Amino acid sequence: MQRWRGLADLPGSWGRCVLTIGVFDGVHRGHQALIRRTVEAARSRELPAVVLTFDPHPSEVIRPGSHPAQLTTLRRKAELVEELGVDVFCVLPFTPELSRLTAHEFVHEVLVDQLHVAAVIVGENFTFGNKAAGDVALLRTLGRRFGFAAQGAELQGQALGPAEGNAEGEITFSSTYVRSCIDAGDVTAAAEALGRPHRVEGIVVRGAGRGKDLGFPTANLSTPRFAAIPADGVYSCWFTRSSDPGKRLRAAVSVGTNPTFSGRERTVEAYVLDVEEDFYGHDVALDFVVKLRDQIRYDSLDPLIRQMAADVVRTREVLAG
Repeated sequence: MQRWRGLADLPGSWGRCVLTIGVFDGVHRGHQALIRRTVEAARSRELPAVVLTFDPHPSEVIRPGSHPAQLTTLRRKAELVEELGVDVFCVLPFTPELSRLTAHEFVHEVLVDQLHVAAVIVGENFTFGNKAAGDVALLRTLGRRFGFAAQGAELQGQALGPAEGNAEGEITFSSTYVRSCIDAGDVTAAAEALGRPHRVEGIVVRGAGRGKDLGFPTANLSTPRFAAIPADGVYSCWFTRSSDPGKRLRAAVSVGTNPTFSGRERTVEAYVLDVEEDFYGHDVALDFVVKLRDQIRYDSLDPLIRQMAADVVRTREVLAG
């Protein structure tokens, strides 16, 4: 898969393509269905399949300070998109100038003049152009004018059981929904929508060293600025290093402020099972599988140590095999 940053280096021999457009944060199951549909349409036309996305998140440019929690880093997003068979992953820098393009200008200048689209496939709620004035109906109209097909794909979702209390009986997969699950600590529901566990990436940095003193040395993660961190609590996770992504290690992970020690800074600390290794300086990833419990403040260390030992036992059970 080719990875482009902007369109300045677009190959001179570039012909037509089939395109899908979106932020695609999380590359959840709805995104996956849309991208697969784009790839299938491209294959049927014997054209390259292109995913066009934006960086930074458009909301941060349009309304500074409103950047949503980020479900996937740009690198991770590219990896997930590549697994779906995409030929080109194009990141368009979202600038104030780009945000001021009208819907007509965006289609003419970006989609037609530069990318030479033969077909554009988007979600049925897709909007584009200055003040999000363009929608799928306008995209179809402009497609007829400029000679490309435009399709609005139905949003993907899943039926909910009666206990889940949804009046309409279905939840639509969206990045907003996944963020709400993660924010609530419901990493199981997030994984159902994503089609895989939610991942948090970071660099291991030096911590206070309390875990080692308690018999549970931890790898402390410094995470990206906008990373979607699950609610405070203790989780069972898979731990991997970017240098060895095929090797998954079991980890009991604490997210929170260490209330027993009256901490103030929110941290992500992973106790990696069955490995005596200093991960300092490594790029690592945590895949959140199950929330074990909430954070608890203990009046002494002994009950904390017993609880941590129980968390390790439970993590072994959850991640057995």
